[in-house]
Amino acid sequence: MNRISSFRVAIIGAGIAGATCARALSLAGLDVHVVDKARGAGGRLATRRMEWQDASGRRRITAFDHGAPAFTATNDFRRFLATASAPGGLAEWTPTLAVGSRPLDDAGPLYVPCPDMPSLCRGVLRDIAATWSFAVDRLLRGPRGWQLEAVGSMLPGYFDALVLALPPAQAAPLLAPYRPDWAQAASLVPMQPCWTLMGVSRRPAADRRWDVARPGQGPLDWIVRNNARPGRESVADEAHWVLHARADWSRQHLEEPSSWVQAQMEAAMQDWLGEPIDWQHVVAHRWRYARPQPSTTAPARQCWWDSARGLGVCGDFLGAAGVEGAWLSAQALIESVLDRVATAHAQQTPTDLPAVEAPAS
Repeated sequence: MNRISSFRVAIIGAGIAGATCARALSLAGLDVHVVDKARGAGGRLATRRMEWQDASGRRRITAFDHGAPAFTATNDFRRFLATASAPGGLAEWTPTLAVGSRPLDDAGPLYVPCPDMPSLCRGVLRDIAATWSFAVDRLLRGPRGWQLEAVGSMLPGYFDALVLALPPAQAAPLLAPYRPDWAQAASLVPMQPCWTLMGVSRRPAADRRWDVARPGQGPLDWIVRNNARPGRESVADEAHWVLHARADWSRQHLEEPSSWVQAQMEAAMQDWLGEPIDWQHVVAHRWRYARPQPSTTAPARQCWWDSARGLGVCGDFLGAAGVEGAWLSAQALIESVLDRVATAHAQQTPTDLPAVEAPAS
């Protein structure tokens, strides 16, 4: 068997960082397998489909982009998107701001995958082996390589290298037995939570054809008319809303019941519009690890890589915040993994596999 194609890599996490790693390593000839606790790809590029009944009793399914509202792209990342997206699979979006809103965080054009947010990662991962709904809670490393375990169930096979593309708080306990220094650093990374509200209402009278509102005060950070986004469903006399709470408010109320959070966010929305809202269906969702806390300094390293163990970590907390930051971190890790494979291939000797490693105390 070809030395490179027999080098197996497991990637935990199917957001943009994990998907990017998987695609690049697969194209380089490595045997790649992606694992994620969710039912599909996307990570925080997320869309949820919800079933509900309208006033006439009809069964309806409505999709809400309840993760990252959109993202920016510059230079190499923009070129990557041009090749990774199918025709019509990525739309530029210049949302109309409501009067009185705070400005958008970025001045450049925003990008929105179509027909839904996860479609970008799904496309990047096309034809790559994946196991879904597998929440890895233990890593094992022995003479034949890495193994992945979830609630006592072992993923079949062994892997020569392992990549964690997870929020740092989720990566830390997996790293602790083998790289306690990384685990400690990951556990100290401040991540911002976000309560999100998704709902359908009758179109309010105060709707003045704006796409996004950024209230200057109160619990809400973003009010997005989801049906005004490129490629999304639009129904006459309906408004499809996605509301994101501020990080500080979300942190303060992180453990409150979702029903209480929903009521508070509905009230804040009504205050912003200045009129009652006729909700048809509404649900609150809690993101514990929505995004890294903004930093004024660049990360010391864009990825973590232990060549001796074949263990790597990437994500937006290392490559700078946002979708592009996650992609940049993945690029750095890809280079490190391929350097190791190239070295082993040049030596024309079997890949060194470590003896059974006892977890660090």
